[in-house]
Amino acid sequence: MKRVTIVGMSLAGLRAAETLRRSGFDATITAIGAESWVPYDRPPLSKEFLTKTRSFADISLRREGYDNFDAELRLGVRAVGLNVVEHSVALDDGSAVEYDELIIATGTEPRRLPPEICDPNLHGVHYLRTYDDAVALRRDIVQAGRVCVIGAGFIGAEIAASCRALGVAVTMLEAQAQPMIRGLGETLGSVCAQLHRDHGVDVRLGVQISSVHGEETVDGVRLVDGTDIACDVVVIGIGVEPSTGWLQGSGLEIDNGIVCDEFCIAAPNVFAAGDVARWPNSLFDGELMRLEHWTNAVEQGAHVAETIVSGEPTSFAPVPFVWSDQYDCKIQSVGRFSADDEFTIVRGSLESRKFVALFGRNGRLTGALGFSQPRHVMIARRQIAERVSYADAVNAANA
Repeated sequence: MKRVTIVGMSLAGLRAAETLRRSGFDATITAIGAESWVPYDRPPLSKEFLTKTRSFADISLRREGYDNFDAELRLGVRAVGLNVVEHSVALDDGSAVEYDELIIATGTEPRRLPPEICDPNLHGVHYLRTYDDAVALRRDIVQAGRVCVIGAGFIGAEIAASCRALGVAVTMLEAQAQPMIRGLGETLGSVCAQLHRDHGVDVRLGVQISSVHGEETVDGVRLVDGTDIACDVVVIGIGVEPSTGWLQGSGLEIDNGIVCDEFCIAAPNVFAAGDVARWPNSLFDGELMRLEHWTNAVEQGAHVAETIVSGEPTSFAPVPFVWSDQYDCKIQSVGRFSADDEFTIVRGSLESRKFVALFGRNGRLTGALGFSQPRHVMIARRQIAERVSYADAVNAANA
């Protein structure tokens, strides 16, 4: 019987396993997860779970449980090596799992501050990636009077919003001139900053961290200009890195993720899916993409499973889609755009925090950003897939 091994039992890995079984694929499936918990949904960790409106049972990715999962689920064990010649994955418990087809979906890990800036053993300092991280952070936040969030990307912004919902004072620090400026530019980035200021967050932009200090427990953050920010809890959200360290020496190409072809194939019989995969998206002229998005994990996990079932590779060419809930605002982004693209506000206004911005490059619609305008963002996603021109998309939205 054919053997499929999945390394990484979060969203992409789980969806791959489920797709294999739904397709009637008759194979032995071994699913390996580094965490001891059954697969769960990560986005609520920074929002509803942090504010205690959802429990672990609420965020489980399989409400029906695992009695009928029809796969060997090995949790709490980590992959430490890959031998593509022998078709074998080495695990940290000393065992090895062989495969005929391998799906790597190991995701990402938080980028950490250097130890000379932040002692990793200092109590009250948090990174958020796992359920255990969220439990520890929630425990400390409910007892805190002041929280300092380092980083104003989606994860930092969501945590800041959750803290404010709990009535905790928040200072948010960002090294760039505006939040997410590389993707959004100055104007739209400033809207994100003002959203948090309107809800009482002390947003400080263009600042550099000198140290996170305290004796055994954190008591403040010092900036390069000498400013001290007193706090009881520090949350660091300065980005993530692909979990690929265990693949060194495997022969796979590692460059900001596992480099794959357009079919998500990294080597013969080896696929990658989710946050760890980097592949050329033909819908965007073959641009190499690595997406840290919930929707992409679902779609890519299913795609590689379908390829294994059919034996006929097809290009994976989705329109990226990501969202973030902050306060009463649903922020949604589709496509692939940057601060260098031209943009037009086609619905609403920046002042109202309810708008849609369309982005264009070389005459083509490349993306859309919406604040509490989900229907119109989804229209833009379809237009991007259809390769609609920028001018036609703007005209249609203004019609």
